[in-house]
Amino acid sequence: MIRPRPRRAAVVAVLALVAAGCSTSGSDPAPTGEGTPGAASSATAPGVTVPPAVTTTSAPSPVPAARTGIGARPSASAGPCAVFPADNVWHADVTRLPVHARSAAMVGAIGADATVHADFGSGTWEGAPIGIPVTVVPAGQRRVPVTFGYADESDSGPYPIPPDAKVEGGPSGTGDRHVIVWDRGACRAYELFDAHRSGAGWRAGSGAVFDLRSNRMRRAGWTSADAAGLSVLAGLVRYDEVAAGRIDHAIRVTVPRTRTGWTWPASHSASSATDPALPQLGQRLRLKRSVDLSGLPRQARIVAEAMRRHGLIVADHGSAWYISGAPDPRWDNDALHALDRLRGGDFEVVDAAGLMVAPTSAATR
Repeated sequence: MIRPRPRRAAVVAVLALVAAGCSTSGSDPAPTGEGTPGAASSATAPGVTVPPAVTTTSAPSPVPAARTGIGARPSASAGPCAVFPADNVWHADVTRLPVHARSAAMVGAIGADATVHADFGSGTWEGAPIGIPVTVVPAGQRRVPVTFGYADESDSGPYPIPPDAKVEGGPSGTGDRHVIVWDRGACRAYELFDAHRSGAGWRAGSGAVFDLRSNRMRRAGWTSADAAGLSVLAGLVRYDEVAAGRIDHAIRVTVPRTRTGWTWPASHSASSATDPALPQLGQRLRLKRSVDLSGLPRQARIVAEAMRRHGLIVADHGSAWYISGAPDPRWDNDALHALDRLRGGDFEVVDAAGLMVAPTSAATR
């Protein structure tokens, strides 16, 4: 059975942590996503204040047809919608990239002996689906107002988020409470951190809108629903990909600590630490070629093959080597649990700078 996710620190403390360490850009503080248990109490900076929320409104549009869950076939009207172009950095093949000069130190800082854990699966834990759920909406989904604690680093609304959108951790969850909405018709992702229903709309710590047909990155210094300023949807392992036999993108991973600044394609920092042994948000890791995957069950092997070809991207703070995915009743939890055979020492940090076309674009050479 999939191990339960450790209980995260309170959202207010997490917001304060980021405000204390946020970034080299000179922007106002913005929230990190996941936190390690007990970390917030020692990292909260005195005198931190949260900017007032900003409300956005719009006229309601017609109520759409019923939504589908993640992995379901899109309606004919939605048309094809890949998660970012084929030349986007999330889809890059990293098997030939050079090993980073500080790879061993960074892997050691994350935890060379810690095991990989699939932070997603089937069934529920404490009444909530295991993983970060994705709500797929049809064209014409009614847009509603959204308020943000960090409005200056969030994309203004309104967002097409239905009142029954799935929330990470469930309706009463106390963790990161991500809400990920995939509008396949418009080919956009709407992503919220610390999302709660509020009147006719929602309130959240931060929010980002991603044009999934574009390689445009977020503004330097801006967060998203993830501490790194990246799309959460882009890094999730989804059942439909594994069922098809191949994951064609890097996978979102959390680490306990990062150092200040960020590594492309990230756009945001959530730390004031300067230890060069620590990875930065956006750092790319790769499963070593020498690791034998032949004994892994099919679902676990396909995930591991993606970690070798496309790697992992450090997206947020949390438990070491926790990889993210969307819940689905068809996951085999025992098969996913086999990923625990992989340890931090089986990975290496790669230097992805050679892939970059421009620092403001997620396109690759």
